[in-house]
Amino acid sequence: MGITAKEIKNIAVIGHSGEGKTTLCEAMLFNAGVIDRMGKVADGTTVMDYDEAEKARNISVYTSVAHLNWKGMKINLLDLPGFYDFEGERHEGLAACGGAVLVIGANGVLPIGAESVVNYCLKLGKPLIIFINGMDKPNADYAGTVAALKEKYAGKIAPIQIPIMQDGKMTGYINAIQERAYEFSTSGPKEIPVPDELKEQMDQMEDRIVETAAENDDILLDKYFEQGGLTKADAVHGIRKGIATGNVIPIMAGSAANNRGVINLLDEIVTYMPTANERRNAYATDVAADELIHIDCEENGPLVAQVFKTVYDSYTGKLNYIKIFRGKLKTGDVVFNASTGKEERIGQVFTLAGKKCEQVAELTAGDIGAINKLTATDTNHTLCAVGTNILFDPVRFPRPCLSMAIFAATKGEEDKVFAGLNKMREEDYTFSVTKNADTGELILSGQGETHIELLAAKLKSRFGIATVLKEPRIPYRETIRKVATAEGKHKKQSGGHGQYGHCKVRFEPCESDFEFGDEVVGGAVPKQYIPAVEKGLRECLSRGVLAGYPVTGVRAVLFDGSYHDVDSSEMAFKAAAALAFREGIKEASPVLLEPVVKLKAAVAGEYLGAVMGDISKRRGRIMESVTDGDITTVVAEVPLSETAKYATDLRSMTRGQGRFSTEFIRYEELPPALAEKVIAASKE
Repeated sequence: MGITAKEIKNIAVIGHSGEGKTTLCEAMLFNAGVIDRMGKVADGTTVMDYDEAEKARNISVYTSVAHLNWKGMKINLLDLPGFYDFEGERHEGLAACGGAVLVIGANGVLPIGAESVVNYCLKLGKPLIIFINGMDKPNADYAGTVAALKEKYAGKIAPIQIPIMQDGKMTGYINAIQERAYEFSTSGPKEIPVPDELKEQMDQMEDRIVETAAENDDILLDKYFEQGGLTKADAVHGIRKGIATGNVIPIMAGSAANNRGVINLLDEIVTYMPTANERRNAYATDVAADELIHIDCEENGPLVAQVFKTVYDSYTGKLNYIKIFRGKLKTGDVVFNASTGKEERIGQVFTLAGKKCEQVAELTAGDIGAINKLTATDTNHTLCAVGTNILFDPVRFPRPCLSMAIFAATKGEEDKVFAGLNKMREEDYTFSVTKNADTGELILSGQGETHIELLAAKLKSRFGIATVLKEPRIPYRETIRKVATAEGKHKKQSGGHGQYGHCKVRFEPCESDFEFGDEVVGGAVPKQYIPAVEKGLRECLSRGVLAGYPVTGVRAVLFDGSYHDVDSSEMAFKAAAALAFREGIKEASPVLLEPVVKLKAAVAGEYLGAVMGDISKRRGRIMESVTDGDITTVVAEVPLSETAKYATDLRSMTRGQGRFSTEFIRYEELPPALAEKVIAASKE
């Protein structure tokens, strides 16, 4: 008999970059016998960080998956990047998992990035365990870290162990529910007597755990009041229920690098975290019935699965990471893609161990694996049994928030850059590539500088296309502030027919981009040449006289001129109009205009003052602020040029908590001092 959903746990390992997530996964795999030695992130030898970009930066960049067996449970581990720029990978991984382990350092404070992880897990209803890592380091502050967590998440934080410390390092732990103490050894935790100096603390913790357990179950609460306590089994049940509902976040501690506390963590994952069949939030749409239904995790039902990630492997080709929600997926099955309306035949089915794919006959309900070479299946697509039409909501990805102009290092490869980036979009939905119609630049927009740099490096390694990244040109505009008249005369004689065109044009400000008027009397400019004058003027609008930016807000009125019966032509009048344009715009007090965007920044109240002050420094005007619970949304109008690195700066000001969006609203005159700099730069 194969594995069932009751024997599967899907656990995301998450936390800020550098906290030890990948090392913890490595220790788990080692303890379970999946690997025979622990690799190191710094050496590029871990199972989970296998991509060259990850090895080069010593950080996780992509969601990677591996599995292990522990005490009769198959645990699928999803190692999620912690760096802000790869938040989309985090969204993918959390969509597929049933619970998460947040890894934080024992620094006595609430670490950067921890809040966003906890809040996101609570929002999604994902059960969570916090593992305080680095307890082997000098000055490790377990108590201070727990206190910081309790201050932020009052009533939810539940330490379930007491570290045993010696010379500032963790040498063992006490399991308060079991009332047993363990000492770390080379062969694993070894039971020892509970140290006398920790017995009182253990009793106090046990009382708090029992009270917490009772508060999460009405039956246990009645039993607690009737009997004055709970059995160990009842306490475990109550804590488990509290974790499942998000009311309890247990705290554990250890050292991933030294493999201390990891076996205990695996034990508690088996004890407390939900199995695949216990998930609560698997809802999808029955398209035929047009109704929302819950997908029960049963092996014998018709297939329903969702692709949560797509990668391209040099050996297996296109690889779709998939979560089976119901039924089974086997090699050779024909399935229906409810997202595209097409049928696909399943080729090979795999389980994953980092970059390694192990072929299996089938994946069952609750499990995670991969399938290859599907032609019309991508991230977020739902696969279901033929004859059914079930559709999951797509995973929502963060919108791009930082843009760079990307150029081909080799002239003539611009189209290859665009094509390569669009191909990479199949793997990463958090970036976009567009052509700026105003500046002609190819704009690559992503989650941050590191993300964009990584995309450029990937373009080089995969497609052999070297690129150069620069800050995008701001699409300034030029306009005029007063009325001026100008004369343009194009006269050329070179034997035979010459060229003659002569026009007088009045230039004045207007509200629209460009208007043309005709006030010619007496046939000074024949009617057949008037369209040529207008065309000549319009062609000049693309390049202004100040800094070469497009001209807008100009009304040009042709009011006089002259012609030659033989030498006049449309071409001559176009040339005359161009001469009049350049002269007239110079005399009409030309100014530079800058694009202004509406910026919406959503931040916690404690960061509001810093964010509003920063907006003012960016020449922004705050229009309103709206508070909803702990979050205040600031709405401001800010020049586009002042928002170039706002994604990075906002993260710094808000410890990674802030979110923002921008939307173009209008053009405004650029202050003279800044305009001078732009004009000088254009001349250089």
